[in-house]
Order: sequence, then structure tokens, then C-alpha cells
Amino acid sequence: MNVLYPLRFQPILRRYLWGGRRLETLGKQLGPGNDFAESWEIVDHGVDQSVVTHGILAGCALSEIVQQHGRALLGRHAQVRQFPLLLKFLDANDRLSIQVHPDDQRAALLDPPDLGKTEAWVILAAEPGSYLYAGLRHGFDRETLKREVARHTCELCIKRIEPRVGDCFFIPAGVVHALGPGLLVAEIQQASDTTYRLYDWSRTGPDGQPRKLHIAEALECIDYDYGPVAPQVPQATNQAGIERLVDCDKFVLDRWTISGTRQIGGDDRCHILTVLDGTVAVERDPAGRPLGRGEVILLPAELGAVTIRADGEVILLDAYLP
Repeated sequence: MNVLYPLRFQPILRRYLWGGRRLETLGKQLGPGNDFAESWEIVDHGVDQSVVTHGILAGCALSEIVQQHGRALLGRHAQVRQFPLLLKFLDANDRLSIQVHPDDQRAALLDPPDLGKTEAWVILAAEPGSYLYAGLRHGFDRETLKREVARHTCELCIKRIEPRVGDCFFIPAGVVHALGPGLLVAEIQQASDTTYRLYDWSRTGPDGQPRKLHIAEALECIDYDYGPVAPQVPQATNQAGIERLVDCDKFVLDRWTISGTRQIGGDDRCHILTVLDGTVAVERDPAGRPLGRGEVILLPAELGAVTIRADGEVILLDAYLP
């Protein structure tokens, strides 16, 4: 008999000066204020812990489940000590800092050690004229970037893109980037929270002081050979309605556009299922109601193939380990 079942978690809301209130469009319950920036849906990273909301494990942190039921949850990846992926939504009401994340090798040298941070974005909403920055433009190296950072014009070195709803951007560790204003984004990433700010538009924080930058660390860990980023070209799979958005050594991200009844899993891996549009019922979900837009569920590996039933046409993201 299976120990685990489909797991829903309580979102963790993060407030930053660049946030807004559009997380409400994803069903998030926000208090007063206009700075709700992120909703962490699945996380196991130090004190940041997703907590189960339904079933006999209600109240348990994700780290406890990894420690006590690692094989049942993770299947072929049971050797990891923490849940290795983090799923979040971001409301970029204002532009974020221009930043970069270290890779696994550099992050392992931190105190305490961390994972690197390779990530992917899926654009859920984009206001007219919204933009993002991703990847150094051709012809810019460390010295030219350092010069423009000193001039407060480093954005000139980075490719600026006006994304469309549905676009997916793959941002490996070491690639400099920033979300611009007017974007609502779903992000899958390694379970890391190490960010080096290269430039922050001369903004001040809540204390009235300039926000901390990490210029030396950022310049050291940027991949100067990667070049500009472009939207991912979705790849067809051998299953109707399922396209591959990202396939890297840290995670795989598929997008499902389905109706009716389908099965997911059965490959000795856990799956993170995120609803972008529509509603879908999940077999054995103790919540007893379908998942709607902005809701996320974790399907443990030991469940095997899980039946899901879409109400009309539904768009989902399926994220899992390679």
C-alpha cells in the first residue's frame, strides 16, 4: 500500500518592492499592500519549507517527507538530501535587479553551501510594452560589462526582449538576466536562493538605503560565452498535446494542452503539476476538489501512473527531474 498521495502545499508569499497584486489572478490570498512579489508553491530550502495542507500528512514540511519517505517521493532520485526543485510564481510589477546566479560548483563553496540556480520562466501575462533582459549581447565581455556597470548602464550589454504570453525562457546558472515590469511568470528552478545583484536601477530599500549589490561576485560567476537568450522552441513529444519546453540536466519542463482523461507519471519520478488555465481533477487527491488556475500539486513517484481528468481544455506545466 502506498505511503504517500498527491500533495498540496500552502503557498509562501514573499514581498519585495518590485511586486504588485496580480498573484490574486492565480488565486492567491493577499493581505493589504501592493508589494506581493512571489508565491513559493513548492520549496525545501532551509527555513523556507512547503507545508502539506490536506490528508494525513497535513502540517508536515516537505523536508520531513524527503527524510522519512525519500524513496516513495523521489523514486530513482531518492539519493538527494533535499527536494531539488522550487516552483514559484512572480509578479514583476516593477523591473527586478539585473542579476546572476552561481552554478553548483560555486554555490557549494558558500557558507552554508547551496545549490546553483538554473531556472526557466513561462510567461503567464504580459502588459503592452513589457520586457525582460536575458543573456549578454554579442561582443560584450567581462571588461566591457564591468565598464558599463560603473557607468550605471549595464542594461546596454544585455539582450532586451518583449515576451509574449506562453513564451518560455531557459536561464542557466551564470546567465545574467532581469524580469521587466508588467510580467506575471511561472518559474521552475533549482532549490536555491543565492542571487548576485549586478545593478538595481539605483533603488533604495525599505530602510531608505541603497539596496546591496554583489558586483564582484556577479562578474566572477557570469558565463561570458553563453550569449543572448531567445524564447525556447517547443518540441513535439510522442504524446498528443504534450510539448517539451526545457530538457536540461537539472529538470525537464513539459507543457500539456489536454481535455478529457489522461495519465501522468509511472516513470519512477515525482512530478510537479501546475495549472495555467482551466481545472483538472487528480486521482486520490485528498482535497476533494479539482485544481484550478495557479494551483500546484506534487505527485510522488510511488503512485505510478496517476489519472487526471480535465474539465474542458486545460493547460498544465509538468516539471520533473531528468
